[in-house]
Amino acid sequence: MNLPEKTVERLSEYRRTLLDCLNQGKSHIFSHELAALLHNTAVQVRRDMMLMGFTSMQRKGYAIKELIEAIGELIDTAEGLNVAVVGVGNLGRAITGYFRGKRTKLNIVATFDIDPEKIGRMIAGVKCYSLDDFQKLVNDLKISIAILTVPPENARNAADFIAANGIKGILNFTTGPLNMPPHVYLEEYDMITSLEKIAYFVKHHQG
Repeated sequence: MNLPEKTVERLSEYRRTLLDCLNQGKSHIFSHELAALLHNTAVQVRRDMMLMGFTSMQRKGYAIKELIEAIGELIDTAEGLNVAVVGVGNLGRAITGYFRGKRTKLNIVATFDIDPEKIGRMIAGVKCYSLDDFQKLVNDLKISIAILTVPPENARNAADFIAANGIKGILNFTTGPLNMPPHVYLEEYDMITSLEKIAYFVKHHQG
């Protein structure tokens, strides 16, 4: 099933919220309850569930555990995917520490840098390797996704390099815009733009 990008985003948000609900001892949830937790609409939640082919017991709502499993079957791969962080500055270290162990089907298995002082060190339980070893380790560790956290001026060259060495998806945390070949899925996250967007609305709210 090929889902629209925005639908996949919402399903990920649903699962994260549903896991919290399950941990709180909740077994069922209505569409309007899930929508309220995510600042969404009940209509949108029901549309997404219909697209998945998932139905609810109307008197009790959606079975949370079953819904989590259904979302996992759509989003995750059976064997999981391995991830590398490229660029071990402050942001790279923070991201490695944050994401490590957050999802059983997404595993950060290596970090890479060009700084000799960082190579060979452990970052949140993950070894840092030389970028010279990238192609070999992509094959040996079956890495298919890279999180790019290099300085902006190096982003384009780094992205071209890792895309040419077997990476199928890149999450770009740098402020440098990238153009990737069709076989590489690119997701760009610009924290500065997000913060400026917030600042704009805060400014108008204060005014």
